[in-house]
Formats: sequence, structure tokens, C-alpha cells
Amino acid sequence: MNPADLSSALLSVVQGVVEGRGQSIELTVADVVLERPRNRDHGDWASNIAMKLAKPLGVNPRELAEEIAVQARAIPGIAAVDVAGPGFINITLDAAAAGALARTIVEAGAEYGRGDLYQGVTINLEFVSANPTGPIHIGGVRWAAVGDSLARIFQAQGGLVTREYYFNDHGAQIDRFARSLLASWLGEPAPEDGYGGDYISDIAARVIADYPGDLFHIPRDEQQEVFRAVGVELMFGDIKASLHEFGVDFDVYFHENELHESGAVERAIDRLRDLGAIYEADGATWFRSTDYGDDKDRVVIKSDGEAGYISGDLAYYLNKRERGFERNLIMLGADHHGYVQRLMAMTKAFGDEPYVNLEILIGQLVNLVRDGEPVRMSKRAGTVVTLEDLVEAVGVDAGRYALVRSSIDSQVDIDLELWGKHTPDNPVFYVQYAHARTHSVARNAAEYGVDRSAFDAGLLDHESESVLLGILAEFPRVVKQAAELREPHRVARYAEELAGAYHSWYSSCRVTPQGDEAITDVHRTRLWLNDAVGQVLNNALGLLGVSAPDRM
Repeated sequence: MNPADLSSALLSVVQGVVEGRGQSIELTVADVVLERPRNRDHGDWASNIAMKLAKPLGVNPRELAEEIAVQARAIPGIAAVDVAGPGFINITLDAAAAGALARTIVEAGAEYGRGDLYQGVTINLEFVSANPTGPIHIGGVRWAAVGDSLARIFQAQGGLVTREYYFNDHGAQIDRFARSLLASWLGEPAPEDGYGGDYISDIAARVIADYPGDLFHIPRDEQQEVFRAVGVELMFGDIKASLHEFGVDFDVYFHENELHESGAVERAIDRLRDLGAIYEADGATWFRSTDYGDDKDRVVIKSDGEAGYISGDLAYYLNKRERGFERNLIMLGADHHGYVQRLMAMTKAFGDEPYVNLEILIGQLVNLVRDGEPVRMSKRAGTVVTLEDLVEAVGVDAGRYALVRSSIDSQVDIDLELWGKHTPDNPVFYVQYAHARTHSVARNAAEYGVDRSAFDAGLLDHESESVLLGILAEFPRVVKQAAELREPHRVARYAEELAGAYHSWYSSCRVTPQGDEAITDVHRTRLWLNDAVGQVLNNALGLLGVSAPDRM
């Protein structure tokens, strides 16, 4: 019996108790929340449904819990139901009901853990979007890992996800990049506001190699334009290649310049003007954003005719909505808190629902640490730590896992020595080793002649098996919560908990016989459980974009 089945059965009991009291209240399965008690003596599952219903029904919560418990004891597969504290209902499953999950998982395979929270919902997930003026710094790398994992989790909940990269190729930073490349080629010092690092001279040399004409005999402004056009394309190609090596690919690369050249900015302003949200003052065009919760109105067209900063946001959001995306998520760095209020005002002005049609996720800083000291500089970039630095130090799997296993609300220090180890101290190694061990056990079982030709769920009655089955049952709920709360780190922490329980079970229970011991259905049934753990670890690591090796 899995938690969903138990919730449905308990819902029927609760509805019967309510009706038996001559009362009526509308309930769904979502109202019957089950949690695993921290203390195993309190059973396999606990529910606070009696305490939730006590006030609207006007009854004592413990008294209601007792009524529910009496009828719940008749549910097939339940061994015991107890009431604790002010009205918690603690449920213990019999071994057969709990153990049946092992077979369910193996037969479900890659589908186990998937749900329908966002079934058919179109989701645009914009992340990384680093300017094409240098390698991706470590803050952007965090979004690469978290964003791609979140996309996978949304897809596991039925979401129709588009991964999108906003290619910022319009503005002053591109001019600075071009001037930096030109200065490098001419042997001049980098511009005061320009970019440094070995990558600048590398890109400049590649521009010369790729350009078919003679740069020496054209005016300097034309030279700069060549370095801008070719250099940006080369830099962006490097960014794409680095992300691909990190296991992150995008469905759409959207060019900011397109918004300004296609008339999209003007169309967005006209739409807001029709909605009464645009006015003219001091020779400029303004968005009346204070009417929608912003702290001040925003300039969309400056008095000199140039587009204001927010104009691109207006056009880009409207473009996404016109492309049919119901939910739009943008991942931004810690220095972008000030953008949230204005973007939500924009969403409301267009007639949409803030935090539903548009969500902004803000991530905190990442530091790489070696020998207890922060790593400040990149060999290649010269000023910041990059994606390449992380991968070179610990590899793709450890890099992704290290970046995704903590809440985005917390700053992360990545100890390069720890994450480079091939020992259980390294969390990703610990989880991957558990997965590899399940395959090692399966290979040994095959050599001994243990197969899955029999399954008797009631034989999975060891305490470590009860713990393991309880954790396995949690996986669908963890994935759903990770999607709902935008917290992929929950999947990583879950995988570590499952790996720990599996290692303990491995030490207590054997799949293969010892000595002259005959093969029994206990061995065959435990092989099902072993393989179920391997499947769930594989599914969890897959959601994080981390490999699940069969051997280590």
C-alpha cells in the first residue's frame, strides 16, 4: 500500500465519520496529508486530519481522531491505528501491505515518482542567461544546475517545459566587450570599463582567424563592429558548449536585440497604453507601475528616444505570453531583489496574476573553497570563478549535485577537496555508490541463481526493511513537493536518506544465501526490494541530471 492508496482509504473513512455525525464538509485526498513519524515507534504514517476538521465540525480533535481510528482499523493492510497527543492518528501497516511497494516500484520503473501536478501546463523556465561577454561565473553555474533540475522535476509532474536562455545582445556591455577585444588585438591596455582575462585574447585571436577580410585597412569603428559581431558569436558558442558539457541544453535561445528590432517593445507599450497604464511626462514615456504595487513609476522611453531598461522586460514578458506559456519562471541572482516588485507590477498591468503567470526565483551566492580559503580568481577569466573551474576541480556530477543539494535561499560554500573525494564523505559519491551497490547485489544474486520468480511481501518484515519501504513510499510526495515549492534540493536530500537506509539494510539482510543455505522466497523477495531501491535512486539522480553508475 502506497501513501496515495492509504490517503484515499482514509478519506473514505473520514467522510463516513463526518456523515455519521449528521454533518457535511467538502474534502479531497489533498486534505488527508500523511507524514512519516520521526519516531518509528509511532507507526509508518501519521495524519493530523482530525485536528484540521475539529474546529469546522465543532468537536474535540482527540474525540474525532478516536472515531476515525476505530473505522480505520478495518482498512485492509492496516495492522494498527493509534491516537496520540491532541489528535494525531498514527497508522502501522502490516508487512504484506508495506512490502507490496517493492514490486510496484520495480514494475513502474522510470515512471515511479512521477505525478500530474502540472499535467499539460505550459511552463517557460528562463535561467542562466549570462551576458555573452565572458565565461559563465559560478553564480550562473548554480542556476544551470538548479534550473535544469527544476525543469526535469516539472516534466516529471506532467509540465510542458521550455528551457529558455535570454541572450543579452543589446546594450553597453556588448560595446565594452567589443572594445576589449579590439584593444587586445591592437596590443593596447584593456578599456577602463572593459573585460580582462586570458579568454579576451583567445577570442580576439579567433576573430582574426575567422574573419575573411583584412581588418588592418578598415576604420576603427568598423574594426570594433567586426569584433562585436564575430566575438559575441564565438563567446556565446563557448558558453553553449560549456553548458552542454555540464549536461544543460536549452530549447530556445532568445535574442534581446530581436525585441527592439521587431517592434515588440512598441507593441508592448501600446498594449499597456490601451490598458491605461502609460502616460507622458517630461518628454518621456512612463509606465504607471505604482498603480500596480511598484514603489515608483518607470521610464519606458527616455526623453532622448532611447528605450528604458524595463521596456525590454515588458516586451519579453508579453512575447512569452503570446507564445502560450501559462507559467513563466525567471531565475535571477542575489543582486536582483529590486526587480521583483516592478516585474510583478508589470504582470498585473497586463491583466495577469503575479506569482502565478510570472514567478521570480532569487538565488544566493556560491563560493568555492580550497584548503579553507575562498577561491577568488579564475585562470581563464581572471576576475571570477567559472563553470570550467568547477568542472575541472570536481567533475560534472559532483559539481551539479553540490550546487543543487542546498536551498537557493542559502549561500553555498563548495569545498573542492570534499567534493573531489571518492569516499562516503562526498554526498554524491555516497548516493552513487548506493546505486552501484544495488547492481552489484543483483549481479551476485544472478550468479547464485536468485531471481525475481517469487514475491511474498509479507516476508519483508525486518526492521530495516520497514524503514527502507517507508522511505521508498515517500518518493512521489518528495518529487511533487520539489515541484510545488521550486526546491530541487529536496530530491537530493531524499536520495541521501534513501542511500543511508539502503546501506543499513545491506548490512542487516542478505539477498544471496550463505554457505550451503538453500535459496528461498525470502532471498527472491529481497531481490525485488534491492532492485526497487536501485530504481528509485536512478530516478532521483536523473531528476538532478546526475549519472547513476552501475559500477564504482
